[in-house]
Amino acid sequence: MDALIASYASCPDSDSDSDTPRPKTENHHAPEPLPPPPISLLRPPNSLEGKLNYSQTAHLDRIRSFPHVEGNYALHVFIPVYIPSSPKKGLAQFLKKVASLVPGLHAVDVDIPLNILCKDDNKLEQIALGREFHISLGRTVPIRVHQIDSVVTMLRQKLQFQRRYWIDFNKWEVFVNDDQTRSFLSLEVIAEGLAEITRQIQAVNAVYRLHNLPEFYEDPRPHISLAWALGNISDSLKRAIEEMRRHINVGGAVRKHIFTCKFNGIECKIGSKTYKICKFSED
Repeated sequence: MDALIASYASCPDSDSDSDTPRPKTENHHAPEPLPPPPISLLRPPNSLEGKLNYSQTAHLDRIRSFPHVEGNYALHVFIPVYIPSSPKKGLAQFLKKVASLVPGLHAVDVDIPLNILCKDDNKLEQIALGREFHISLGRTVPIRVHQIDSVVTMLRQKLQFQRRYWIDFNKWEVFVNDDQTRSFLSLEVIAEGLAEITRQIQAVNAVYRLHNLPEFYEDPRPHISLAWALGNISDSLKRAIEEMRRHINVGGAVRKHIFTCKFNGIECKIGSKTYKICKFSED
């Protein structure tokens, strides 16, 4: 890009105030205009565009959970989760099969259609499964700027003393958001780690109450979401999951868990800024 800019900078400028005499051009053709720079040079070096052929309008139908208001910032409290390397291949194959049965699924956050990622196993593992996932400990809600310091301080007071524990993701499940505009293919925590996460949700609820914010669901079901689709397609997703379960269990024992990871802290994202609420060094 620097070389491209330098080449443009060296061209004559018709608006220049320089007194340098210019050669006569009566007997010469005007110089050909420079072509526009290649589009590839205008993209960030790590951009997925060009590497993946997908519609850039895939996310345009997404609806905000709450309207944007000047001076409001979205608050989200969560446990960050990374999927270990060993189960990624099996998870990728599961996603490929579900994507073949249920059209319209997208990878969470990056919003790339799964049917595009499924054409390359490496991209599917790296892009759909290699990112940071979140177990929500509270609703994503808007707060005013003057509430930020108070919310962060109280969350740290309530949650600073946490012990390490294992989180077992052992059930495929389907969730639909409150306004029925999006469905999610998720992995739910129903055994190891559930009691600890439930206590953390209760602590977050206490902070929300003090700030007149809506509390989390009465019967929380901790999970991470791997894929989403527009509208309420829960029936189609559940049928696909059930078919996959029958296929996986034929001739073999039922798996007790899909993957396990260790709790490694709580974070709070407000607007574009992320706050560490508690974090643990490796044992």
